[in-house]
Amino acid sequence: MQDNTITLGVDVANDSNVVNAVFTRHSEELNRSIYNEAGHTLASRDTLTFNRTAPKPNGDSRGMARSAIKFTQDVSVANASGDGTIVLPLIGEVSFSVPVGTTPAQTMELRQRIIAILDDDAISAPLMDTLDI
Repeated sequence: MQDNTITLGVDVANDSNVVNAVFTRHSEELNRSIYNEAGHTLASRDTLTFNRTAPKPNGDSRGMARSAIKFTQDVSVANASGDGTIVLPLIGEVSFSVPVGTTPAQTMELRQRIIAILDDDAISAPLMDTLDI
């Protein structure tokens, strides 16, 4: 089980100045835990969610263990008519499908690859900002 409090060192401006984002467990249900950041309110969400699905054997396979991390943060954006703003969720998700029997070294390499691509502004920024694929 994850800790009840998770502190993430976030380089908000990507300038090597790290700010701590502290998330506290809000709820726990079967296969899901939800954490809220200190600024979270009902009107302005700032959440971190962990999900999991247990592996189900199929034929010769011992199954796939599935897990995911999801950040949701409400942000104000210009409305379609351009005469005001609306609040909408900014969502980021990372999911994993790991065959039962995968080694810790293999999952570490996968995580490192994901970190590398997310941290590469030349790839991630155009993907997110202008949908360049």
